[in-house]
Amino acid sequence: MRQIVLDTETTGLEPQQGHKIIEIGGVELINRKLTGRHFHKFVKPNREIDDGAFEVHGITQEFLRDKPTFSEIAEEFIEFVRGAELVIHNAPFDVSFLDYELSQVPRCGERIEDVCKVTDSLALARHKHPGQKNNLDALCRRYGVDNTARQLHGALLDAEILADVYLAMTGGQTVLFANSRQHDLQDENAHEEFAPLPHDRAALRVIVADQDELEAHERMLDQLDSEESCVWRRAIGE
Repeated sequence: MRQIVLDTETTGLEPQQGHKIIEIGGVELINRKLTGRHFHKFVKPNREIDDGAFEVHGITQEFLRDKPTFSEIAEEFIEFVRGAELVIHNAPFDVSFLDYELSQVPRCGERIEDVCKVTDSLALARHKHPGQKNNLDALCRRYGVDNTARQLHGALLDAEILADVYLAMTGGQTVLFANSRQHDLQDENAHEEFAPLPHDRAALRVIVADQDELEAHERMLDQLDSEESCVWRRAIGE
């Protein structure tokens, strides 16, 4: 399962008013594990940046003066995301800008929905936490994700933070050992050694079920029992 967690920064709020993308950042997940692959480009918009947008991301016209236009990076971007599931916070906003930019690329003719499935992590958060704040900062606090490096919005940094939030929000860690190697990845940098447990560590505490708990367990097995007896009781008998 290949996913790209994506974010963009723009010159303003409405592509219909000619506003453009000025930064794209995306990080790759395979089987819910960050691979280290990412896509990150600053983009020259050939138009002014609204004051309100500048206050959010702090990117200046002068900084973007020598950067490529979207048309120059469009093919590389499409090939990076093609066939993946895009995870975007407030996806309609970013997708509307991406589709607008793609529509301006000569002989492109593709829309995001033609090459990707899109998941809106904001809609997911609102479903899981109705009536609460669900912006990225609020979700970081809720799920214990460190966003202390986030003084201003930045597409790649926000994508990295959103990846951590999305994994926590949709089930967290999905492998038994966080340092286990993903054999299906060919990136040798993904390999990490297991950290050995100290020999002098305290013995794990064993908590034994009391009589009331044992009786409750038997009552539950009675409810699960069938003519062939429940699997748990057959396993105990063997």
